[in-house]
Amino acid sequence: MTAVLRDEVKAAVLYVLAGQNSDSDLVHAEPKWEGKEQFRVDTTALAFPAAESRVFKSADEIAVLRYANAISSAAHKEMMRTIRAGMMEYQLESTFLHHCYSQGNCRHVGYTCIAASGANGATLHYGHAGAPNLKQLQDGEMVVFDMGAEYHCYGADITRSFPVSGKFTAEQREVYECVLDAQTAVMKAMKPGIAWPKMHELAVTTILEGMKRKGFLQGEVKEMMDAYLGYVFMPHGLGHLLGIDTHDVGGYPPGVERMKEPGFKNLRTGRKLEAGMVITVEPGLYFVPAQLQSAKANPMQSKFIIWEKMDKFRNFGGVRIEDDVVVTVDGIENLTNVPRTVDEIEQWMATGR
Repeated sequence: MTAVLRDEVKAAVLYVLAGQNSDSDLVHAEPKWEGKEQFRVDTTALAFPAAESRVFKSADEIAVLRYANAISSAAHKEMMRTIRAGMMEYQLESTFLHHCYSQGNCRHVGYTCIAASGANGATLHYGHAGAPNLKQLQDGEMVVFDMGAEYHCYGADITRSFPVSGKFTAEQREVYECVLDAQTAVMKAMKPGIAWPKMHELAVTTILEGMKRKGFLQGEVKEMMDAYLGYVFMPHGLGHLLGIDTHDVGGYPPGVERMKEPGFKNLRTGRKLEAGMVITVEPGLYFVPAQLQSAKANPMQSKFIIWEKMDKFRNFGGVRIEDDVVVTVDGIENLTNVPRTVDEIEQWMATGR
């Protein structure tokens, strides 16, 4: 290769891809080969255009993502129909994997499936090697199922939360509707030109407003935001770019700085939305024991929390709702097609009982 580049191509500069993924911090190392020292090598020019080419999806890429979402959506619906108390979390994961492969020729998933039930729903990335979806499902619990099929290297990323019994209790509905209202508000507001941190702020504000209405919190929501109370209940960013990687590259290009405030620093992109982006919208509300303990010890946060009610939810787990959307010229297209409202979920789950 060195002789061809030197004698036939007569390359003055060799451009090689090297750089760091701003989401994962993983490094794409500079390639090495014998004779490389004979050339002037540029390791900086390719990283930005390579990442940008993945941020904005072509019509063909969107078609593949739409297919991955269709298969994943159907598999989530199958889990909703077949779930029963007494099953193991891994059995529902198996249901998802089997449907994606047998019905959609999706041999792989984009990430390790999260099949969390009960208190496990408060662990954001539950189900990996340390605890591989091992718990038995109990009647009266909520589940948080975060799974997405991969097709031709492009993956879906969908989360649904619903009751094992097929019917929401009053307490489950309270938590669920706080999250649903936040996702609905964000998806209505999304369009080109909107900064993603503003959407995160909208989601967190909506969740806190819902928690106040339902008796979890007291006081002014603006003051709660100033005290970063939202981070206690949603300790992750609102969503991430999606494509070849589940958390795709390009979230923080040159000129876009990561915010430092709690919650906002977890955002996987700080960009303004543009047509052609594919991004997840995944607000959540979790009752994480360590987070609650920290808030109780913090007088700036503790004063907003009605602990008599909050203590009843310490083992609840959590709720997350995640859809994959394409930003269009005037809004979004939602690629995910799984029941979202309480009524839709209960009606669909009833078809399997």
